[in-house]
Amino acid sequence: MQNSTVFPLGEQPRSSPATATPPIKLLTRMEQLKLLSKAEKAGLLSAAEKFGFSLSTIERLGLLSKAEELGVLSAATDPGTPRTLLTLSLGLLILGPLFVYFVPEDNLGLVGLQVVVALVSVIGGSAGLAASNFVSNLQKLK
Repeated sequence: MQNSTVFPLGEQPRSSPATATPPIKLLTRMEQLKLLSKAEKAGLLSAAEKFGFSLSTIERLGLLSKAEELGVLSAATDPGTPRTLLTLSLGLLILGPLFVYFVPEDNLGLVGLQVVVALVSVIGGSAGLAASNFVSNLQKLK
């Protein structure tokens, strides 16, 4: 992915003549948005800890290195990610009603399938919209 470099807090990017847009400093942007403070005020950190999900658990399970291997951190800095997430979420939000419209309601199994597909498309589409907005806000230059 082009222009997808993650910089530690306070570190300056190396200048590159091939780079047209400035690279996104993900950790600096998270600090500017005060995301950890907002998560703390919302009670998300204590709720995660109640479910056994703490920083030591993340470290022990190697979740950050796994996220890096899967390209999650690079995707968060890729300028095309918000658009891709938005397209995917709109597709999911359209899929639900279309599936319900075109699949006949001949038996209970088909009605159950309609409900499952509608729920997945509403939940997935909503999550995709939220993720698109979140990544877009992370990438805004200040």
